[in-house]
Amino acid sequence: MPRRAFLVRSSPDSGCCNDASGQRTVNPAANSNQSGAQSLQSTIAFTSRTQWIDGTVQASPSPAANRCGYPWASFLARCWALGAPQAQARGEDFSIWVELFRARARARGVSDATYTHVMQGLKPDTEVLDLQRDQPEFGEKLWQYLNREWRIEAGKVKAKEYAALLSRIEQDIGVDRSVMLGIWGVESAYGDPDVQRNHMRPIFPALAALAWDEPRRRRYWEQELLNALVIVELGWSTPEEMRGSWAGAMGHTQWMPEVWLNVGFDYDGDGRVSPFGRPDDALASTARYLIQRGNYQRGEHWGHEVRAPQGLRRASGSRGYAAWQNAGVTRADGRPFPQPAATARLWAPEPDGPAFLLGPNFYAVRSYNPSMNYTLSIVHLGDRVVGGKPFVQKFPGSERALRSPNSGKSNSGSPRSVSIPAAPTGATP
Repeated sequence: MPRRAFLVRSSPDSGCCNDASGQRTVNPAANSNQSGAQSLQSTIAFTSRTQWIDGTVQASPSPAANRCGYPWASFLARCWALGAPQAQARGEDFSIWVELFRARARARGVSDATYTHVMQGLKPDTEVLDLQRDQPEFGEKLWQYLNREWRIEAGKVKAKEYAALLSRIEQDIGVDRSVMLGIWGVESAYGDPDVQRNHMRPIFPALAALAWDEPRRRRYWEQELLNALVIVELGWSTPEEMRGSWAGAMGHTQWMPEVWLNVGFDYDGDGRVSPFGRPDDALASTARYLIQRGNYQRGEHWGHEVRAPQGLRRASGSRGYAAWQNAGVTRADGRPFPQPAATARLWAPEPDGPAFLLGPNFYAVRSYNPSMNYTLSIVHLGDRVVGGKPFVQKFPGSERALRSPNSGKSNSGSPRSVSIPAAPTGATP
């Protein structure tokens, strides 16, 4: 049976107010004292679900309002008991919602011509509503999410091909090439066109579906849809080019539209900002993101695999590497800590597996996508690409040696079975 919600189109004193999230709710106490005549100032309509646009409740009128026959206060009490004020799932036809949303886009400077070009006739990609509940970086075992051998080999090729660009980013912005290569490899397999073609989808149908019918973070999805429309309005891209993850993350390093607008910059000097095509803008802007939003520290390593006494594996708080070593924590490879005065936190993800000391730059990378598994896979991949060794200690039940992707038989994925994080850049739902 569909959930019943209610709509109030009210006069200023009809008891509507903004809640803590800025959305309009109905205050039954304010309305319960209205007389029958006063209550006619508000048009009450039943609908299967409720529409919210810019904090204003809207929906198509329903004859059910005229059939209910309840006095105003009784009607509100019944609706309140059903949880109607909290219900925000959309009931309108999608095309009606698209037209209602036009005013939001216009307020952000999107022309009617651009809005019509992008949104008219659009069909919502409702598959994304299920995909958002199944994100591998949060659900898989850590060893399942760690690097595929083909990513390491492909990364070494890209490191040589783009050595000059990576050196310039290190000098201009201050983020180590290993981190940039790790993000690039995990996010898009270094811009592999097969990944773009086979694992990405048009972002406007995806973001529109989320903005229309995803109740948990609707305001967030609405803003990202508006940001994407602004990008088209600016002439930086087209709906056809803007393919990405289910959440709308795009390009070499999977920018969300908000990051594209507010952090992205024209590093290659071609007159536009773009995460597609040449990787210059994507890599440099992602480095800027890590500095500005992740507080990345120039010259510091992300951390180290360590051996920790059982009594310390659950230790919390940040200490200097020298203090950790005095407490019995040592690098797993037996080498000394290169920056003993730097600080780190201990993390033991599996009871019988490796432990890690994680410095500020690990958490800077984590600001890109708030998953520990995701972050460790990035920094470890980056280390491997620039010549680092595999982890010394094994994860319980971890994968065996990996085959080359050319064999078509990899235990843990090849370019034909790539795992793409859904919503990086601080936006994972």
